[in-house]
Amino acid sequence: MFKRRCLIALALLCGMPAVAADFPTRPVTMVVPQAVGGTNDIIARLVALKLGETLGSSVVVENRPGAGGNIGTAYASKALRDGYTLMMTVSSAQAINPALYKSVGFDPVKDFTPISLVGAVPNVLVVNPAFPAKTLKEFIEVTKAKPKFYQYASAGNGTLNHLLGEMLASYAGVQLQHVPYKGIAPALNDVIGGQVPIAFATPASVLQHIKAGKLVALGVSSPARSPNLPGVPAIAETLPGYGGILWIALYAPRGIPADIEAALQNAMKKVLDTQDMKEKLVAQGVELSTATPAKLATLLNEDLARWSKIVRESGATVD
Repeated sequence: MFKRRCLIALALLCGMPAVAADFPTRPVTMVVPQAVGGTNDIIARLVALKLGETLGSSVVVENRPGAGGNIGTAYASKALRDGYTLMMTVSSAQAINPALYKSVGFDPVKDFTPISLVGAVPNVLVVNPAFPAKTLKEFIEVTKAKPKFYQYASAGNGTLNHLLGEMLASYAGVQLQHVPYKGIAPALNDVIGGQVPIAFATPASVLQHIKAGKLVALGVSSPARSPNLPGVPAIAETLPGYGGILWIALYAPRGIPADIEAALQNAMKKVLDTQDMKEKLVAQGVELSTATPAKLATLLNEDLARWSKIVRESGATVD
């Protein structure tokens, strides 16, 4: 208590807001609108640990999956505007869902304050080793020969790996059946087990399985090849114009005090600037970003327009 009062006094003497100097005084909750085991969950737990050290208080990850991220996002949007509830989310929930669902239960722009962009991650098209194709060209030939016969798994309706599957079918002129799961971990378990032969997933979720021979990688969703999988071609090399990446970002409910907003943004900058965190994120397949919160806001608006167009053209829907 004495230390806290000293910090407040120092803040007042320096002309700084006292609230930020006294923040946080209890654990901070980081809502993750996706299931345990997925890329966003993995990244959130890495960041939460380091952010807690930087803030001087623990940051607890709380998973609230469902409806492609809408349930957890809507929950976070209605949290108290005091800085003690944050949300680590992905572009599929924040920028794609508004185009896929008639009602998502939140406004991705008006309900949230951007704190920090963490980075971007491509998706990898993977198949069970027993699948009768080992290249994307063979994949297209095999699936085109049997319309609606082959299924692909995703982390749930409205997720990026759902939409990437729809895009692939549209660009390649094939018909696939979508099988949604509650998170990428159970989806990949069934692909590895042979129940569903195809999936899109991030490198963090599939690298170990590819190395172990449990999955075969056919292509990446980024415009160029991924440094993590240099031997795997970009899908766009076969299907020009195809592409979509997942970005990960930290938000707070709109309306938190300006000094706490600044404190969180500064703390995240320190977290992402540490060499240890950079190495851990790169190891998870994250392409690091130096974007400011303002640039994150711009990126969101650009992606809302971009994905809305793609959703219309692909005909994808979850309602």
